Amino acid sequence: MNPRLPWLNHYPQGVPHEISLGQYSSLVTLIEESFAQLPDRVALEFMGCSISYRELDALSQEFAAYLQTLALESGARVAIMLPNVPQYVIAMLGTLRAGYTVVNVNPLYTARELEHQLRDSGANILVVLENFAHVYHEIAAQAPMKKVIVTSLGGSIGPKGVIVNLIARHIKKIVPHWDFPCVKFNAALKIGKGHGFRATTVGLDDIAFLQYTGGTTGVSKGAVLLHRNILANIIQIDAWLEPAMRHQQLQPLVFLCALPMTHIFALTACALLGIRKGGKLLLVANPRDISGFIKLLSKHPEISIFPGVNTLFHALIHRPEFLRVKFPNLLVTIGGGMAVQKKTADLWKKMTGVPIAQGYGLSETSPVVCVNTPLVTEFTGSIGMPVPGTDVLILDDHGNEVPFGVAGEIAIKGPQVMAGYWNQPEATTESMTESGYFKSGDIGIMSPDGYVKIVDRKKDMIVVAGFKVFPNEIEEIISQMPGVKECAVIGLPHRKLGEIVKAYIVKADESLTEAQVVRYCKEQMTAYKRPRKITFIDEMPKSIVGKILRRQLRDL
Repeated sequence: MNPRLPWLNHYPQGVPHEISLGQYSSLVTLIEESFAQLPDRVALEFMGCSISYRELDALSQEFAAYLQTLALESGARVAIMLPNVPQYVIAMLGTLRAGYTVVNVNPLYTARELEHQLRDSGANILVVLENFAHVYHEIAAQAPMKKVIVTSLGGSIGPKGVIVNLIARHIKKIVPHWDFPCVKFNAALKIGKGHGFRATTVGLDDIAFLQYTGGTTGVSKGAVLLHRNILANIIQIDAWLEPAMRHQQLQPLVFLCALPMTHIFALTACALLGIRKGGKLLLVANPRDISGFIKLLSKHPEISIFPGVNTLFHALIHRPEFLRVKFPNLLVTIGGGMAVQKKTADLWKKMTGVPIAQGYGLSETSPVVCVNTPLVTEFTGSIGMPVPGTDVLILDDHGNEVPFGVAGEIAIKGPQVMAGYWNQPEATTESMTESGYFKSGDIGIMSPDGYVKIVDRKKDMIVVAGFKVFPNEIEEIISQMPGVKECAVIGLPHRKLGEIVKAYIVKADESLTEAQVVRYCKEQMTAYKRPRKITFIDEMPKSIVGKILRRQLRDL
């Protein structure tokens, strides 16, 4: 066994060291395999309405056929700005089957952010929910599309959808005014059905997705993910979960899709893995409505795969009504997107009986790099081991590998690593080592047995009088304090010390005072790590998946 790859000694029995793309010539062949083998299974469930694999096959073909009527150039980019509604899955699969590239767009983007992504990607088709159409309305003149396809919350659930749309438009009034030429989603499907779908040749080296980075540390860049990259990661995750699947008697698997599928974590680990497994995707359009979300969970004890992020788990376990929700069929809870805090993980295990298996990935890696095995019995605090076929190095500032137990930048090589950044050759070169490893920008530590622990983002590291301070560590400590609901830490420039630590806190107890926090920090951490400034705020700025945006806190 290679001593530099110690994790291979600790793989669960039956998990291969390498993966093969095997019989698949593209993502399209994987998708169409499930359509052919499991036509009568439920593929999607949304607002109590179901779509079978046979129906999803037909609908995605109709969408693909509609795109084919538009005489798009080879490799055309189709931007999809939808929450977790069936139309997202239909449009995403249809775009891939037509041989085009999906550009996932965060539905919560501002007009400025949307304009940047449309211009940068060169997309000439936009699929958007009417609730967000007003955002495109603002920049329609600056970012003209060949065609804009508009849909509604109830647009795919038959007669019930009429009532859903009526409530959204006229009672809840969550559809602001917009006005630009468009085609309605269902009309596009009808045109496609009349036209008929022509199967296209799609290869492993064709671009499947332009997946834009979160832009948490700067301008968002498009990661070029080829069919082979996404396909590899689906097979890697599937192989990794197999030991847990082997012992379960549930058919089919039920994947909770509460994280937005326009985000890479949910796209691969929920939508595409779920389709490969012939599972049911339970779609949640708005998990921020925690009360409504808990009501939905209480109706679905069959959920078997529960991917989430720390803020989502935290929000659920602090609601009394969540105590009544039971998950008798839950096989694995996967925590990703941001660091899972021990306090949250311990409460989740206590309430559900299932530990959180924390993982790690990036848009640039399709996304999964490391994950704990689904057989863990307790929260480990680490991000687990590299998945099959993946090599991870820990590097110092000069690009040299550091010993086990020493912090450094995580660098990754594997079949899931992107082809590069879209139209940014310099950024692509800067992101790679000479030996072809992708530099993640995350600081981590590897143990002698191959388990990796995330310390923090390299760009978020704070240097106080020459000492390195990692915000994740400070946030973890302060979050354990009674009376604290959430905490985020940033660095502030300081004339003498270079930087000092500032903490933003959301209170769980309104009587909490700055003096109490200062006293607690004095007991818990050495002087240079302690926040010199503390600000209480009502709410943390967060990304679409619930990741706290330290960049926005710095802008304050």
